[in-house]
Amino acid sequence: MSQSTQEKTEKATPRRRKKAREEGQVAKSRELTMALSLMLLLLFFLGMVPIGIGYFQQFLQYSLTADLAMDLTEGNLHRRAMEAAQVAAIMIIPMLSASAIFGLAGELTQVGFLFTTKVLKPKPERLNPIKGLQRIFSKRAVVELLKAILKATMFIGVAYSVLQGFIPVLLKLPHMAMGDALAEVGMVIFRIGIIIAIFHLIISIMDYAYQRWEHEKNIRMSKKDVRDEHKDTEGDPQIQSKIKERQRFMAQQRMMQEIPEADVIITNPTHLAIALRYDGEEMNAPRVVAKGSGEVALKIIEIARANNVEVMEEKALAQALYHSTEIGEEIPPDLYQAVAEILAFVFRLQKYYS
Repeated sequence: MSQSTQEKTEKATPRRRKKAREEGQVAKSRELTMALSLMLLLLFFLGMVPIGIGYFQQFLQYSLTADLAMDLTEGNLHRRAMEAAQVAAIMIIPMLSASAIFGLAGELTQVGFLFTTKVLKPKPERLNPIKGLQRIFSKRAVVELLKAILKATMFIGVAYSVLQGFIPVLLKLPHMAMGDALAEVGMVIFRIGIIIAIFHLIISIMDYAYQRWEHEKNIRMSKKDVRDEHKDTEGDPQIQSKIKERQRFMAQQRMMQEIPEADVIITNPTHLAIALRYDGEEMNAPRVVAKGSGEVALKIIEIARANNVEVMEEKALAQALYHSTEIGEEIPPDLYQAVAEILAFVFRLQKYYS
C-alpha cells in the first residue's frame, strides 16, 4: 500500500477481491439502499393508508364520545394515553418494520450476505490528524457534499411545487369529512414521497456506478503485488521449476524400470524409441510402457539391449506411436495390424531361441 496509486495498473485478482470483501471493502451505495427502501415503503404506505385512516377514525370517534362522560381522574387519563399509544404503535410499527426489511433487502441486493468484524478493529492511521484532514478534503468528501446539496435542492423543489398546488385543497380541509381530509393529506404526502423517491433513485444509480468505479480503483494492484500473490499461491517459480524437474526425473526413472519387461522396442532409428508390452490375459491391445526422443531414446535402447529386449527399426510406425500414444496407454486401433505383425515376429524369435 506504500506504492503510489499511479503504479497500481492491474485489475484485482480473485484472491484480492475475496480479501477485500472479508475486510468489508465492497462496492456499496447507501443512497441506492435508501432509494429502494423509500420506493418500497411508499408503496407499502399506499396500501396501509385506508386501513390506518379507518382505524384512526374509529379511535377518534370513540374518544370524543367517551371523553364527554369521562371523569378527569388519573386512572382515566392514563388509560386514554395507553389507548392513544396503542393506536400510534399499530400505525407506526408496520411502517418501521417494513422500512427495516426493505433496507436489509437493499443491502443484500448490492453485496449479498456479508458478516465481518474486521471493520470494527481500531486502525492507528485514523488517529493521524493529517490523514483526517485528507479525508475531509478528499474526492469522496466532495462527492458526498454534492450529493447532499443535490438532495436538499431536490426535496425543497419537489415539496414547494406539490404544496403550491395543494393550497386550494388545504383551504377546503376544514369543510371536508374527516376521512376525506385524512385521505387528501395522505395522498399529498404520497405524491411528494414518490417524486422524491424517483429522483433519489436516479441519483443513487449514478452514485452506485461511482462507488463501483472507486472500489475497483482502490483494490487495483501493482505488477509487483500480482507477482507476490502468485508466489504466495503457486510458490517461488525457481522452486516450482526444481520440483517439476525432480518429478520428471522420477517419472523417467520409473519408465526406465519398465523397459526390461517390454516385448519390443520400436525405433526411428536412434531419434525415437517406443517400448511396447503385450499380455493377452491382462490387456486388450499392446501398451506403451516407455518412450522418448534424443538421449532418452538412446538410453531406452541401451537398457533394452542389456536386458535382451528386441529392438526393431520401423521409422513410420515409430513416428505414429510416439505422437499418438502416451506412456501407459494402449495403442490406437489403426496401428493394431502393424504392431501385431512385429510382435508375432518377436514372439517367434523368442520361441525359436528358447
